[in-house]
Amino acid sequence: MKKDQDSSKTLKSKYVPTAEFYSQVIDSLQDYSIFTLDEDLLINSWSSGSSTIFGYETDEIIGKPFDIIFTAEDIQNGIPKMEIDKALKEGRATDNRWHICKDKSTFYAYGLVFPLIGIDGERMGFVKILRDLTERKKSEDAIKKYVKELEDLNTHKESVLAILSHDLRSPLAGIIGTAEYLKSNFERMKPGVVKEMLDLLHKSSKDELDMLDYLVEWARIKYAADVFAPTKIKLAKYIQKVFDTLNETASLNSIDLHHEVDENATVFADGKMLFSIIQNIVSNAVKHTPDGGKITITAKSKEDKMIVQIKDTGIGMSKEIKERLFTPQIKTLSKARKENKGAGIGLLLVKGFLEKNDGEIWVESVEGKGSSFYFALPIEKPLYKIDSADKIEFDENA
Repeated sequence: MKKDQDSSKTLKSKYVPTAEFYSQVIDSLQDYSIFTLDEDLLINSWSSGSSTIFGYETDEIIGKPFDIIFTAEDIQNGIPKMEIDKALKEGRATDNRWHICKDKSTFYAYGLVFPLIGIDGERMGFVKILRDLTERKKSEDAIKKYVKELEDLNTHKESVLAILSHDLRSPLAGIIGTAEYLKSNFERMKPGVVKEMLDLLHKSSKDELDMLDYLVEWARIKYAADVFAPTKIKLAKYIQKVFDTLNETASLNSIDLHHEVDENATVFADGKMLFSIIQNIVSNAVKHTPDGGKITITAKSKEDKMIVQIKDTGIGMSKEIKERLFTPQIKTLSKARKENKGAGIGLLLVKGFLEKNDGEIWVESVEGKGSSFYFALPIEKPLYKIDSADKIEFDENA
């Protein structure tokens, strides 16, 4: 009896797992995508976890190129080949990036690729392993968003206080001084001089009110989230609304307002904010475009964003002005307020509204040849927001 038991133990100790055993182990890992490529970088094996994550069944994916799981941007940048080249050079290649599924949705994954070596040392292809980290990335992004909002809120508060103390207080002191002079000297002043001073008071007061309106709107971005109501909007409709309000001003200077935006082009944004964004940029363009000029608005979709271009044939701007354009600086705002009737504040308002709507703004300009303001907004409701383009590195053992 003892001899039979020893024999059984010996057999067990010599057991070698079969290919079927390893296949079962791999297929049990539903949180991982594991598949292999041949030397031509065509997929030749596909785990059940891969089907769960990517949505492709085995018979749909076998024979397809490695590129199929990468986004169009990564393919354009040569990422698949770079991964393989690095794996050949260093024995393995790792990364954290977005991948694309059968239904065109994306997920964020930690990836590893390494050469598949046969028993005799020959290279048989490559192995690719992916772990879905989308939920973890959402958590990381949520934290980053919260931290950035706190930083922005502090900057926002300091900017508002600085403008209140400088750009509002100083002119208000001048208004009060002028009013006191009129009050004390009205009886002995000539009617023409009185009228001139009253005109000055009226203009200065109106400028102060305009500035205050800008600040109230700007503050609304951060402090009145309850009125923020993004929805799917037809872009051309709002552009036409802006043109209708600015046509008279543009016509006085023979400036042509023109748009080439498809009537079905949409963005996901707050309607009031979108109107303010377009109105501020176009109004600013009108102020800086000589008589007989033209302002043209176009839009094109890129991945999940709609990119809008507002191009003018105006005076353009220097590199130094461009770099400070969306930064709240007291000297810049004071000059903008004096020369452009609040244009500087208006662009800060635009930037704030766009960020609130998961968008962004940038500008291209050449002195003497005009400017192009670009802004991007999501086409559909964003699942979550990424506030930084910085690459997030995850622990390979996570």
